[in-house]
Order: sequence, then C-alpha cells, then structure tokens
Amino acid sequence: MFGTCFRMQDFTQIEQAARRLAGIIKPTPLLRSDTFDRLIGAEVFLKPENRQKTGSFKIRGAFNRLASLSPEEARLGVIAASAGNHGQALSYAATCAGIRATIVMPRSAAIAKIDATRHYGQNVVLEVSDYQEARVAALDFQRQSGAVFVDAYDDTFVIAGQGTIGLEIADEVAPDVVLVPVGGGGLIAGIAVALGERVPKAAVIAVEAAGSPQLSASFTAGAPVSIGRPVDTIADGLATGRIGRLPFELLRERVRRVVSVDDGEIGEAVLLMLERMKLLAEGAGAAALAGALKLGAELRGKRVVVVVSGGNIDINLLDRIIGYGLAKAGRLLRFRVNLHDRPGELQKLLGAIGAAGANVRTIEHDRTRLNMPIGSACVMLELETRSREHISEIRERLAQEGYGITVEGGAALR
Repeated sequence: MFGTCFRMQDFTQIEQAARRLAGIIKPTPLLRSDTFDRLIGAEVFLKPENRQKTGSFKIRGAFNRLASLSPEEARLGVIAASAGNHGQALSYAATCAGIRATIVMPRSAAIAKIDATRHYGQNVVLEVSDYQEARVAALDFQRQSGAVFVDAYDDTFVIAGQGTIGLEIADEVAPDVVLVPVGGGGLIAGIAVALGERVPKAAVIAVEAAGSPQLSASFTAGAPVSIGRPVDTIADGLATGRIGRLPFELLRERVRRVVSVDDGEIGEAVLLMLERMKLLAEGAGAAALAGALKLGAELRGKRVVVVVSGGNIDINLLDRIIGYGLAKAGRLLRFRVNLHDRPGELQKLLGAIGAAGANVRTIEHDRTRLNMPIGSACVMLELETRSREHISEIRERLAQEGYGITVEGGAALR
C-alpha cells in the first residue's frame, strides 16, 4: 500500500499498472505551443489526457483497479461515486471486462457526462447534490449489495494507474516543473511518485480550484479535511471538497506548492487552448495551464509540463466561457443605447458601428420598457471587436456621434 514516505514498492505498483494498461490506453505524446512558450517565458509541454478514451486520464486508474479484482469480486460487480469522468471511465472499463457497475452521480453533474456514462453501458443512479454526498450514497449501496467500491482517488490501484502518466512524461522529457490539477488527489499523487523515481529533481506543483481548495486546507491542517463550505467552481472534476487520505500521505512528502486559480483564470485557459491549439479542455483539464500562466514569472526559463487532465466539458458551459473570455480580452462589447423611435435612427447607429470597424453579433430593439419615454426605444447590441483599444475607439466614435451608451458587464461563468 502507498505510505507516508516514498518507497520502491509504490513505484513498482505504477510499473505493474503500466504493463496492465499496455494496449488498453493510448500514451498521449507531449504537445508544444510557441504561444504558451511566449506567454509563460518557458519551454512548455502539454500532456493531453483529454484525448484519452472516455475523454480523461481516469481510464488509467479504472482499468488498473478492475484488473486487480478477484474472480469473486468481479462476479459481485463494482460501484462508484463520480461527478463525471471517473464514472465514464469505470462504466467503459467494466463493460469491456464484462463486469456489472453502478455509478452514483450528483444531480448537478453535467448532462453530457451523465449521458456518456450511461452510453458506456452501465447503471447510473442520480443522488443528492454534490460529489461527497454521492460518495456517501454509493457506500450505502455498496453495503447493501456487496459490490466492490471503486474510489475515484483514494485507492492504491487507482493511484498507480494514474501514475503511468508520470512514466510517459519521463520517457519524453526531463522536466524542471510539472503542474497537475488536484481534486481528490489521485492523479497528482501517482504522478509525484513516478517522477520521484524517474526525475527526482522535478518540482511537482498542485493546481486547485479556488472554489474547492481542499489540498491547501489539508496542508494547513496537517491532515485531510473538508473545506467546510459548498464547492463553487466551473472545474467540476476538481470539486471533491475533500482530499483523499492516501493521496494526502503521498502529497505532503512530494508536493511543496499549491496554486489556486479562480473561474475566470480557468475560463481564460480553456479559451486559450481552444483558440491557439484547437485543444478542447474542461475546467479541471485547463486548471494546470491556468496555474502555469499565473506563475509565469517563477517558471521563466524552465522546462514545464502541464497536465491537461480531461476534455468532457458541457457545451452550454463552453458557450459561457467563450463569451466571458472574449469580453475579458476586449473582443466582445455589450452595450445599450436609447434612440428616437423613428425611421432611419437604427440604420444611422449601425452605420456608425460599421465605420468603427466592429461587427454586430446580436441586436435587440425594445420599445416597451416601462422606464422608456414614449417615442424612444432601447437597443441592446453585442459587437465583435479586436481589442480593448478597439473598444475605446468605438466608444469615442459613438460619443462623437452623440450616442450615450451604457456598457453591460461581461458574460458570467455560472
């Protein structure tokens, strides 16, 4: 079993997992981006686990755990709690192995993740409101059924499976720094153990969501603790609310730094990867890049690996992230303006906007607002713009034309 200090047997379990997973999972080659090199000032490599089967790294731990079951355990089946990615991976792995699985998920889980988990062929039970409550419900079902509980992160075989990512990193580069997103801690614990043997000089940095800071809270307390409040982050894969006991024992010996990133920073990282690398990441998957961007000055000149843990993002959330990111980058302007309600006034406004080099995305013309004078209309517009400087030019031009505009806030992420 993984213990408090690094031991050779811990690394041996990861090597065994790599042999079990050969031919099952696809090694994900590191990707380079000149854009991220420039933004961070470092030699940046991305580990794209979003391209793995089921869309995340979780398939590694799930397959390794099922491969360890005895024939009697396999006959009884397995049960798990998941916010999405662990459930998808276990459902797929169990179907491939001919094992019955039940996945307990929060009702708040992304619809796409719920549907995908069912699509892989296993039973999904929707319970309660968050991951920790779903875990309690899954353990109750386990006691009733006798099935084997497969923890998403607090399990030696799961940790070892995730640790194979560290072996693959070490096979390609000798990094100075590796940034890994952290929820329950299984992913970063496995990677830290693998790199501790293969690249012992590499610094492993944990990146947590500011709305679910369980690792930093546990480091402060000196033991695994719950954050003591509801989780609140778009990175649902990191929203466990509590670090695992086994991962914590490994992480306090191997990880010296935790960086928290907020939803705005995560959303910007999602958008950057999508636009610059055509790489789709979910919130949890983009968290490590958000951390690297935040630590840019400290990482300058180093060889940096960023683990992109998953890509199973809800499309509705992606739309909000894109809108938020564009607005923050000065590439989207929303405003309202009052016009005289007479022929030609709207055309005149649109002419001024076109002359300023902006493109209209949406427009709403409302004559019926109670706070509007009779004979006036409120026009709401959303414009595509080039930059913050371009927005300033548009506002100046409209002011010169006599329009008093009221700029609306950026798109919200929730």
